[in-house]
Amino acid sequence: MEVIEKIRELLKNRKWAVFMTVCGTAGLLLIMISSLLPDKKAAPAVKTERQSVYDSAAYCKDTEKRLEAFLSEIEGAGEVKVYITVGSEQRYVYATEGRHSRSDNKTEEEEKYVIVGGGSEKNALIETVEAPEITGAVIVCGGGGDAAVREQIYKAASAALGIPTAKIYVAKIR
Repeated sequence: MEVIEKIRELLKNRKWAVFMTVCGTAGLLLIMISSLLPDKKAAPAVKTERQSVYDSAAYCKDTEKRLEAFLSEIEGAGEVKVYITVGSEQRYVYATEGRHSRSDNKTEEEEKYVIVGGGSEKNALIETVEAPEITGAVIVCGGGGDAAVREQIYKAASAALGIPTAKIYVAKIR
C-alpha cells in the first residue's frame, strides 16, 4: 500500500509526469533515428565479391594441377600440362519456400526466398555454392603424338571434368 501511495503522490506532481513523457518521447526518437543510420557492415560485401573471383581462379589452378597429376599416371602420357577454361564464376543457389494451392480450375504457385537474420542484418539463405562451370580443356603431353595414348587422355579428361570430348583438345608437347 505504501508503494501505491507514493506513486499517487508522484503523479499528482505534474512536473514528474511531464519529465516522464519527455524521456519516453526522446527514447522513441532515438530508436527511430538508429534505424535510419547506415549499416556499418556494408563494406564486406565488396570483399566477398572479390573473394569469389579469387576462388574461381584458385579453383581452376587446383583442378588443373589435380588433372595433370591424374593424367600423368596414364601409361605413355609422359609430362602433362593442362589449361582449363570456365564459362562462369561460382554461383550461389538460394533456399526458397513455396506454397501451392489448387482450386477447381486454378493452380496457384508462390515461391519466396528464405530470409535469415533480423533488423538490418537480413540476408537470403544460401543453400549451395556451385563451383564454376568448366567449358573446355587443352592438354599437352609427351605421348600426345600416339593415337592410343591421346584417346585414353580424351576419355579420362572427359570423365574427370564432366565435359564431352569435343570440348577437349589433346596435343603433343614440344
